[in-house]
Amino acid sequence: MDELRKNQTYTVEIDGYSSSGAGVCRVNGRAVFVERALVNELWEILILKVTSSAAYAKGIKLLRPSPERIAPPCPAFGKCGGCDLQHMSYDEELRFKLSRVNDAFARIAGMDFRADEILGADDKTRERYRNKAIYAIGSGEGGVVSGFFRERSHEIVPAPDCLIQTELSVRCAAALRGFMSKTGVTAYDEKSGKGQIRHLFTRCSVSYPQSVAVIVSAKGLHEHTQALVDSLRSACPELTGIVLCINKTRGNTVLSGEYHTLWGSESIEDELCALRFRISPQSFFQINPKQAERLYTRALEYAGTDGSETMLDLYCGTGTISLCLARRARYVYGVEIVEEAVINARENAERNGITNAEFFCGDAGDAAKMLAEQGVVVDAVVVDPPRKGLSPDVIDIIAEIAPQRVVYVSCDCATLARDMKRFAEHGYAPEKATAVDMFPRTSHVETVVLLSKGEVDSKKIRVEFSLEDMDMSEFQDGATYTQIKDYVLEHNGLKVSNLYISQIKRKCGIEVGKNYNLPKSEDSRQPLCPPEKEKAIREAFKYFGMI
Repeated sequence: MDELRKNQTYTVEIDGYSSSGAGVCRVNGRAVFVERALVNELWEILILKVTSSAAYAKGIKLLRPSPERIAPPCPAFGKCGGCDLQHMSYDEELRFKLSRVNDAFARIAGMDFRADEILGADDKTRERYRNKAIYAIGSGEGGVVSGFFRERSHEIVPAPDCLIQTELSVRCAAALRGFMSKTGVTAYDEKSGKGQIRHLFTRCSVSYPQSVAVIVSAKGLHEHTQALVDSLRSACPELTGIVLCINKTRGNTVLSGEYHTLWGSESIEDELCALRFRISPQSFFQINPKQAERLYTRALEYAGTDGSETMLDLYCGTGTISLCLARRARYVYGVEIVEEAVINARENAERNGITNAEFFCGDAGDAAKMLAEQGVVVDAVVVDPPRKGLSPDVIDIIAEIAPQRVVYVSCDCATLARDMKRFAEHGYAPEKATAVDMFPRTSHVETVVLLSKGEVDSKKIRVEFSLEDMDMSEFQDGATYTQIKDYVLEHNGLKVSNLYISQIKRKCGIEVGKNYNLPKSEDSRQPLCPPEKEKAIREAFKYFGMI
């Protein structure tokens, strides 16, 4: 067998795709990756690099094109690090993404399990779908440029237009370039740390005529501030807010530092699943709300709510999934480690009149363990972790809680498959899965999976008995938060939160879990239990023999 070496040429047929959408073929038994080659195509290739596990090549001549090949509509395709798949038809893109998910299930999880469906975007949401844009600003041969970083580099590829960004964001970028050229305000240089403008960040509401532009600068604009506002408002009359972010950090973090609203409002409002959300520049919100609604609808179906369950939503962000669940479940606990997101989640619950959802700031595993220690019985857990997936500790704690169902929403099918294998060790088997195309023309794919604990493996045992025949006195000190809430609601018609119960526990000298619902600092603000609710909670304590 000939050894594969750099600069060799071969004629090959493409028989698969890599996780990024590159074509894959076999040469002398070795996998060779060919950028922008499609399945069933015949290529003449040139080997560029050979490693111990794979080889990389470029196509020299396309000898037999696929009927799924199309002309990329964007002139920056292949240079910019954004879109990966503009050279293939949308049907082929969906086939690739579904195959990618199922390949991860088989290869990484080692499971004979498949997602049979991918929810593709309709014609209107395949282009201009990103409600958030982040343009890098730099200097080029012709002056100021705005665009996106070349893949695996900090070299800016100019993008006068981008077909997955809104037309408003494109006009904002052009207006910013014009302002800088006219005033002499310079672009920031990462290497030297000199210059001013670093990024342009825009966010647009899909449901309301609201949009915000955030100019990220290494320092203030001083006498040029009003000229910036005038330039943006003139070119983009749809804007409802202009914000200056002073980011003095070194590195590529976009939003960091101080925020100054130069005009209008820094926040916008948008809708998701018929719920209304206020979104600040720092808030997480789904990039493609229409497809996000389809993803969340499927996740709610998998959660199987009928109004009687208690749900736990880990990595809840600003509460989008939690609040959707709350409209169907009895009670929902949301957990998120980013304090600003938790504040937003609480505000969003209040804005939508939802009172059966409670949000905690903390580590997902710690919060889940805390709820279990307080006697909260969780029927289903929903997780929507970052790309790195779940840590083994979090999976172990979820298994200890022993919900009947785990709904896993994932933005990376590789870490999802890894975690499915870990859940299987605890008796949780995949039952259903759906892929969702949240980001058309890119290689990213979202997946939602239902993991169920079989009746045989479940640690839960159904026991029937009569309360009338039992002496309940020895159990009174251990009344759970849920029991207290139920008592207060039944006897006083009031809904109380865990926070209020813990506050009154401390007043009465009753032990509360370490650091449970304590403010993060003396300056932190927490709502105090109203007098009428305190009275009702004390009555419950007396009933359960706690005071």
